[in-house]
Amino acid sequence: MDIHHFLALPHRFRWGGVGGDDCMTFPASWALRCVGIDPAEDLRGTYRTQAEAHAIVESYGGELAFMDRRLVMIGAKRVQEPDTGDIGLIKAKTGETAADQVETQIGAIRFGPLWACIHPAGIRATPAEFIAAWRLSA
Repeated sequence: MDIHHFLALPHRFRWGGVGGDDCMTFPASWALRCVGIDPAEDLRGTYRTQAEAHAIVESYGGELAFMDRRLVMIGAKRVQEPDTGDIGLIKAKTGETAADQVETQIGAIRFGPLWACIHPAGIRATPAEFIAAWRLSA
């Protein structure tokens, strides 16, 4: 499956990655489509709220350590210059309204010069600063 087909699928934001995806299971779903292994398989359905998701990520030492451990275990390699289809940890503003937006780190998929990520309103492709990126092994 190519990135265009994946992004065109119906996507739904849902904490816990069951019946939809959150900001960390969204790139894991892409990995599953690309390499047949879901790096979040054992976590899906084990949490249902943002606070529970953050607790899991923090148990790994934060977003970067969480994503690195999960992606390396499926054979992904860190890259310095991400290409379309690579998974990244990006800096993004999250929040429902401008008043409650805060900068955070979320998982995303490189899409040309943009990063595609999931949001309660759907998929967004946006320019963003990336913290780290991984290439999936085909």
